[in-house]
Amino acid sequence: MSTYLCHIPTQQERPTRAALEVLTHVRTLARRDGARLAACVLHPEADRFVEALKPYGVDQVYLVKHPVLDRHLNAPVLTALAAVFRAAQPTLMALPSTESVKDVLGALAARVGAAALPDVSAFDIGASVTATRPVMAARVLADTEATTQPVLVSVRAGTYTAQPAESPTEPEVVEVPLDFDTATLRATLREVITGTTGQVDLSEADIIVAAGRGVRDEAGKQLVEELARELGAAIGASRAAIEAGLFPASLQIGQTGKVVSPTLYIAVGISGAIQHVAGMAGSKVIVAINKDPDAPIFNIATYGIVGDLYQILPLLIEEIRRIKAES
Repeated sequence: MSTYLCHIPTQQERPTRAALEVLTHVRTLARRDGARLAACVLHPEADRFVEALKPYGVDQVYLVKHPVLDRHLNAPVLTALAAVFRAAQPTLMALPSTESVKDVLGALAARVGAAALPDVSAFDIGASVTATRPVMAARVLADTEATTQPVLVSVRAGTYTAQPAESPTEPEVVEVPLDFDTATLRATLREVITGTTGQVDLSEADIIVAAGRGVRDEAGKQLVEELARELGAAIGASRAAIEAGLFPASLQIGQTGKVVSPTLYIAVGISGAIQHVAGMAGSKVIVAINKDPDAPIFNIATYGIVGDLYQILPLLIEEIRRIKAES
C-alpha cells in the first residue's frame, strides 16, 4: 500500500491552519487511491499533537521528539524530516509552503532522492504528480509535472480548506529517533523577538486589515488599528506603508513579504500592484477601499468602495460597533 505523508508544523501549541489544509486535500487523494494517510510532527513534545490530528482521519502519525526541535533550525529539521521520510517510505510527501519549509525543501529532496514541486497552488497524483505553480509574481500559472517518484510538494496557504473527516481515527503512532548532536550546529538561534501588541498572527488570521500607501500618517494608522480591533483581525501592510515607517517590516504582505489567505481581506488605501497581489490573491473575500476608481485592486476585489479612507473607515467602525452592540 502506498503512503501519502504530510508534514504538520505547529504554532502556538497547535497544528497550523496551512498544514491542516494540506492534510485535508491529501486525505481526499489517499481515500480515492486506497493509500495510507500519514502525518509527521517535529516537536520536543510531539505526542501532544496526536489528538489534534485524529479528527482529520490520519492512519499513522510519525513523531520526532528532541529538544533541538523547540525552534526551527534548518539542520535538525532537515535531519528529522529525512528520518521520517526513510521510515514512512512515502510515494508523496506534502508540506505547507511556509518560510521554514522553503528553507529545507530542496535539500530534503536531494537527501532522500525525491523530485520536488515547490510552492504550488494545486496538485494531484496519478501516474505522475501534476501541479499548478504561480510564477512571475502570480501573473502566470505554470503547469508542472514530476514523472518519477517519490515526490515532495509544498503547497501555498489557502489553496485548500481544512475540514475534519466524517469520523475521527485512532492512528498508529510511530516514534522516529533523532540522532542529532547539537554541538555540530554551525548556526544557532539565540532569541526570537516577537511583537508585544498582541496582534493576531498573519499566517493564521481569518480576517486581515491591510494598509497601503493611502494610509499616509499616524491618524490613518490608528484608523486601521481600530478597525482591526473591532473585527478581531490581524494587521498587514504593503511595502509602501512599511517604507513610510508606519508599520514594522514583519507585517509586509506580498512577493517579498508574507503570503496570506484569510477568509476576509480588507485592503485600505492599497493600489493593487502585482507585487502585493501575489501575497494576498488567495483571500476568499476581498474588500478594497481606495479613492482612485481605476486602482488595479478593484479588478480582483469582491467588493469595492471608492472614497477617502479617512472618511470611510470611521463610518465602517461605527457601523460594526452598532451591529456588535445589537447582537
